[in-house]
Amino acid sequence: MKKTIALLLCLCMLACLFVGCASTSTTEKPTSETTTTETTASETTTAASGNKVLKVGIFEPLTGDNGAGGKQETLGAQYGNFVQPTIEIGGETYDIQLEIVDNRTTAENGPSAASELVNRGVSVVLGSYGSGVSMAGGKVFEEAGIPAIGIGCTNPQVTSDCSVYFRVCFLDPFQGSVMASFAMEEFGAKKAYVLSMLGDDYTVGLAKNFVKAFEAAGGEIVADETFVEGTADFSAYLNNAVSGGADVIFAPSAIAYAPQIIEQASALGVSLPILGGDTWENSAISDAQNGTDMQVFVSTFFDENDESGLAKEFVSGYKAWLNGNSQNLTNNGGNDVVAAVSALGYDAYMAAVAAIEKAQSTDGTAIRDALAGLSIDLVTGSLSFDANGDAVKSTAYIKQAINGSFQFYKVQSAD
Repeated sequence: MKKTIALLLCLCMLACLFVGCASTSTTEKPTSETTTTETTASETTTAASGNKVLKVGIFEPLTGDNGAGGKQETLGAQYGNFVQPTIEIGGETYDIQLEIVDNRTTAENGPSAASELVNRGVSVVLGSYGSGVSMAGGKVFEEAGIPAIGIGCTNPQVTSDCSVYFRVCFLDPFQGSVMASFAMEEFGAKKAYVLSMLGDDYTVGLAKNFVKAFEAAGGEIVADETFVEGTADFSAYLNNAVSGGADVIFAPSAIAYAPQIIEQASALGVSLPILGGDTWENSAISDAQNGTDMQVFVSTFFDENDESGLAKEFVSGYKAWLNGNSQNLTNNGGNDVVAAVSALGYDAYMAAVAAIEKAQSTDGTAIRDALAGLSIDLVTGSLSFDANGDAVKSTAYIKQAINGSFQFYKVQSAD
């Protein structure tokens, strides 16, 4: 009996030993496999074509208040990828793969969206539409050593506070001065009412620069007010502009609020010219003006009727590309109008490609150094960067919303 019990105990001990070994083996194997399949920014994968892959990140709002503008910037980059889908580095052909991440407009979502691109192993990033989210994402890109090229983010802090950020658009101090000069020259404005969104770096910053330039030129700001996110009724603000004796209204809000401001101004019989910033060049805003007597003007980076340089060929090819895909048309607002930010998105993509070709590397630091010394002719004009990484610009386009579309009005300097 004792021998039987001893034998059973031995068998149980052996069984436990085998189970324990099996458990250890099962736990370690997935850990090892996960480690070997992680991708870093310096590594490349192979495409179906057999070529190596270079990843370019698209950091844009596809949803939220600036979703419409983010889609248009993305379209420009996608068309650039359609035109030049490959690149030669060190005698090898790389397929350029776009990695698109939705930063959902807000600065709160910026870091997580930026981290997602870093984790996907991108070599360079394009975007974003909106300065606040660009500044938030810039910290992540800087830590990872990945250069970013802003498309329509105009706040000076995007580049001044981040060593890896460049941009192809003009800045808010310049844009604010342009619109102040336009208000005075075009309408003889001596008094202006200013409205921006509380907590939004882009709108508040642009409003501040307009106020500074307008007052420096001898103008008076009757009120400089802000509204909170989610505001639907702008009647009190519009009445303040009228009662204050303003000659013009400057309201550089996000796309989501501009149609409400225009429609409510029309309903109230407010006849003052309304000026917006670059974000206002969107079909939702021109549609809001359509059928009204409202005078709506915006500052922007490009006009599709410009036939100089590379512009004419770009416009023709881009419109054909848009019309060849129903989803592209939808993302562009349902039409084939060439938004200025789409032209900038294309230029940002081509600038990134040129820098990579110059660096002959997929390494972020090498690409950043190449960008710093880049000089290239693009759709929106010649591009070079100053010491901060900002595009050197001297003029802006002014467009007016007429009959459901934005039409070229004049070229305006800041002086």
